[in-house]
This record gives sequence, C-alpha cells and structure tokens, in this order.
Amino acid sequence: MRLRIILWRLEPAGGRLSFEKEDMMPRTSPFRITLTRKERRVLQARARKYTLPHRDVIRANAILLAADGWENREIAERLGLSRPKVSKWRKRFFYQRLAGLDDRPRGGRPSTFSPSGGV
Repeated sequence: MRLRIILWRLEPAGGRLSFEKEDMMPRTSPFRITLTRKERRVLQARARKYTLPHRDVIRANAILLAADGWENREIAERLGLSRPKVSKWRKRFFYQRLAGLDDRPRGGRPSTFSPSGGV
C-alpha cells in the first residue's frame, strides 16, 4: 500500500500556492514484538480483565495486536488511540517487556483524600 502525500508550497515570486504530490511507503515500526508464551498469557489475561483500569487493558491489547503483526496506525484506529501513543507503548514494551506497560512515577505533590470527603 502506498500513501500519496500532498505538499503545499508558497512560491516567493508572485506569492502563489503550489503543491507537489509525493508517493511514500507507509511507516512501519522498527520495534518488532515477539511474545513468549508467558507474556502472551499475562497480556491476554489483562486484556480480558474487567477489574483492571481501562488504560492497562488498552495497553495489553495494543501489544497483543503488535505481536500479531498489526501496524501502529491500524492498532490506533482499532483501539481509539493516537498513532504516537501506540508507538510509545510498543517501544516501551520492546525495551522493558511487561514492566514497560506500568505507569512511571510522576512528579509533583501526591493527591490526598481525607475520610470526610474533603481534599
């Protein structure tokens, strides 16, 4: 499949807009995901679990689809994510495996809740 890219350019003489068409191959990720049996079992369990936070289920599904050979664009469309977000989770899983799907610590003051309902 080839994509057609249209580039618009403002010409200095006369201030006209012109465009060029350029054919490009679709982007493919350099991070090929191959799962062990254990990783696949863990990810499938996460993807089916209703009590997990939605973000964890989505991340597991994204990695399972990546391991099945789907492109980032296709995964993003299927799961309702942006392509850069899919790319981020694929890359983190590639380097850190299952631990890469966990949230990283965030900076700033942690939120606190009192028993009376005030913040």
